[in-house]
Amino acid sequence: MANTLLTPSIIAREALMVLENNLVLAGLVHRDYSNEFAKVGDTITIRRPATFQAQEFTTSINVQDATEGSVQVQLNKHLDVSFAVTSKELALSIQDFSEQLIQPAMRAIAQKVDELIAGLYVDVPYIVDVSGTPGPGDIANLGKILNQNKVPLDNRRLVLDPVTHAKYVVLDAFLHAEKSGTTQALREASMGRVLGCDSYMSQNIPIHSNGTFAVTSGTLTCASASAGATSITASATGCSGQLNKGSIVTIADTPGVYVVTADCTASSNSITIPIYPALAASVASKTVTIKAGHIANLAFHRNAFALVTRPLQVPLGAGRAEVINYNGLSVRAVYSYDINSKKDVISLDLLCGVKTLTPEMAVRLCG
Repeated sequence: MANTLLTPSIIAREALMVLENNLVLAGLVHRDYSNEFAKVGDTITIRRPATFQAQEFTTSINVQDATEGSVQVQLNKHLDVSFAVTSKELALSIQDFSEQLIQPAMRAIAQKVDELIAGLYVDVPYIVDVSGTPGPGDIANLGKILNQNKVPLDNRRLVLDPVTHAKYVVLDAFLHAEKSGTTQALREASMGRVLGCDSYMSQNIPIHSNGTFAVTSGTLTCASASAGATSITASATGCSGQLNKGSIVTIADTPGVYVVTADCTASSNSITIPIYPALAASVASKTVTIKAGHIANLAFHRNAFALVTRPLQVPLGAGRAEVINYNGLSVRAVYSYDINSKKDVISLDLLCGVKTLTPEMAVRLCG
């Protein structure tokens, strides 16, 4: 039986199918896709759903303007896997070629996409700690914060790293949950719907580090700051090093938990920390506590985060290339020839950007 001719179109289609089947987090967040070609570094505007306010009817209606929100996303992630192939490998059937080469390549890209989305935890200030004896109450507390933030009840997800997953998956609430999922990766990662969240395991959940920041003596104390401030200045005798974006800050006798919005460095025993949300109340000479590093598991609504993709153009100098788009994803396959090694080179790449849309629609489960 003759082998299937391995054209760029066939390879791109197979690569796109493998990519979709290996994504976990990317299948759980808002996706924005357009068939408009783009290049690395482009900043595009994506649409957010319109919002309305329910009003009580008396004698006449009040017609509200349908104003859609928008947010800018930079397409700054150009993911690529390129590999050389021999004439013997090009003679394989598409099934064998996919198993030996395309699947490993696209699994690497899928892992990177999921890592990018998981890394958006740095924008989320809302936290729940894994209890000393993990139980359903931890998951209920995640739901409590989402409910307090008026997050819609549908499309809620919970994604756990392998360590935290092992602590919860043995609980009855998870053992008897109904399984769900729409793709192979989701089905295999799914732990079912528990306390209002579709629950999954991902190997790409990061561990947050506070950086090199340390207080070797004294107590970190903030200077005066007014309610609504988006930064605080804190000092201590032994204060030094860099505090990483995504670190969690609390202030004594002050409501709220705050996330550090950018890397900041101590100088002369003092550090200015940009925070989100804005200060809920005025502070003066209050102790500042920085939460220790932790596993940044996430509970979130679909619209908390976005994955944005645009197709790449077929290179003008490429003899053989193809761009395939499907279901909000786009993969480009390009052939070239390396005369030095006398091998064909296949390049598979994808252009994307990720963005936190609404931090209030997500909560960290800190392991």
